[in-house]
Amino acid sequence: MNPERLHEIAARAAGLRLAVVGDFCLDRYFEIDPSRREISIETGLPVHNVVNVRAQPGAAGTILNNLVALGVGEIFPVGFCGEDGEGYELLRALRGLRGVNSRHFLQTPQRRTFTYGKPLLLEPGQPPRELSRLDAKNWTPTPPEVTAILAHSLAALRSQVDAIILMDQVDVPETGVITAGLLAQLADDAGDRPIVADSRRGLRGFPPVIFKMNATELSALTGLPPDSSIEEIHRAAAGLAARNGRPVFVTMAERGLLGALPDGCVEQVPARPVRGAIDVVGAGDSVTANLTTALAAGATLREALELAALASSIVIHQLGTSGAASFAQIAGLSERAETAV
Repeated sequence: MNPERLHEIAARAAGLRLAVVGDFCLDRYFEIDPSRREISIETGLPVHNVVNVRAQPGAAGTILNNLVALGVGEIFPVGFCGEDGEGYELLRALRGLRGVNSRHFLQTPQRRTFTYGKPLLLEPGQPPRELSRLDAKNWTPTPPEVTAILAHSLAALRSQVDAIILMDQVDVPETGVITAGLLAQLADDAGDRPIVADSRRGLRGFPPVIFKMNATELSALTGLPPDSSIEEIHRAAAGLAARNGRPVFVTMAERGLLGALPDGCVEQVPARPVRGAIDVVGAGDSVTANLTTALAAGATLREALELAALASSIVIHQLGTSGAASFAQIAGLSERAETAV
């Protein structure tokens, strides 16, 4: 990407106000020292001794972390946590981030705090290795009164922000923030500002906003065979963009990123070369954050894709965490890539 143009987009990002609506969780990392392994006298089972615990916002919070790293002017998280220890940690983490305004983030006794417990084995000379997670989730429908409060917050923010990101992270429909009632409000008035949606269960049933998905989710939504060619993926994405009247973005792992506009224009950028050990956790969220920021800052389709590809390349090389990339890091990687060419 042209350095002057990147600087211009970064300068505009500093004046943006963005809302992140969705399922915020607490990523709690338990760093394990294998040299301190024991056997429990009582059970005979291995004991993994934790030498450090760190916590950060995850899921929709990973998108927010990336917006903070980009220097976005003001960021409004819209979601909930429980009145529990994890909720206290999550709120403290959110409020400690530069530019984050948490007045629309709800703490309620009617929900537990969505938590990913991530044990990390730290072996000398090896990248951190994540063991089986311990998750805490809500398995019952989100109470209507909680949804009503979140919908009110979203309505209040609609005219105050430059773009909105929707992040649906839950496994069971209607148990998180992005419920049918919340989506109905968006369907009534999508407006002109960018609204970018991503969902781990796929975007079927979402109103016609900007869709961001991976190739597997595109196949599930359009009926495209999983082993389709790049040309077939282009056509499917372009067709979906035309039907929705909104852009569609598709991540394709080592095959890069593509974006399709309703007028049939399709752009694709390659994935950046791998530069060592990688951890793909958080890569998709960095793409969502960078695409939205770029579009809200007036970037072209090609520029938005290039920015997202650079950012995700930086993030996958940050091990043992759901990472984030700043404009300075993105500019540095862009310059190195240009020099290599």
